Amino acid sequence: MHSVGKDRDKKGFRTIDKRFKEFQKKIGVEFQNEKLLKQAFTHSSYVNEHRRKPNEDNERLEFLGDAVLELTVSQFLFLKYPLMSEGELTKLRAAIVCEPSLVSFAHELSFGDLVLLGKGEEMTGGRERPALLADVFESFIGALYLDKGLDTVISFLEKIVFPKIDAGKFAHVMDYKSQLQELIQRDGIGLIEYKILLEKGPAHNREFVSRVSMNGKELGTGTGRSKKEAEQHAAQMALEFLKGKMN
Repeated sequence: MHSVGKDRDKKGFRTIDKRFKEFQKKIGVEFQNEKLLKQAFTHSSYVNEHRRKPNEDNERLEFLGDAVLELTVSQFLFLKYPLMSEGELTKLRAAIVCEPSLVSFAHELSFGDLVLLGKGEEMTGGRERPALLADVFESFIGALYLDKGLDTVISFLEKIVFPKIDAGKFAHVMDYKSQLQELIQRDGIGLIEYKILLEKGPAHNREFVSRVSMNGKELGTGTGRSKKEAEQHAAQMALEFLKGKMN
């Protein structure tokens, strides 16, 4: 019986190894130290059940990954939004590295399938627990940084996180109107004015179209579910237009 149990364990580890090999192919990164990669996905409940050392779980990697993520996202935002104030940058970064965002990144890569959990944690749905998935995303970033360095972390984020920022996923926390006002005032190039061009749709599902002009010349238009949202999108278009002219 003892031998059968050992064989089952070996088979289980072979399955785990295969899953991590497939995962590395999927993300296009091959770890030099696969032990580090596995540790990133090892929950403390798994360590406790398998009589391993406490430092073999992912908690220390999570601590490091949190800092690496803050740094890399900060650098990206600093370079992408030269007109954004420190307060706005902080607010935007917080939205990107908050738990719900990290969970959505983890889901996109099926991180939940790779997590090594103890039986108790498994039975209570730990694999889908938001806090656990967010922690695993951070610990993976920590492992990637240790194994491959900062450039590889940035390359990974360029595929998974940064395109979502570019696509406006976090636009709800950005104040484009303030940025536009700051740019216009800084360069002293004129007065800006917002005008609602159109309101359409039923009361419960209104859509507004706004235009922003400078000295009577249109800079951008935007749509939204409220006047405020439409004006924000118009200001975003205006900023892109003005930045394009400056480059």
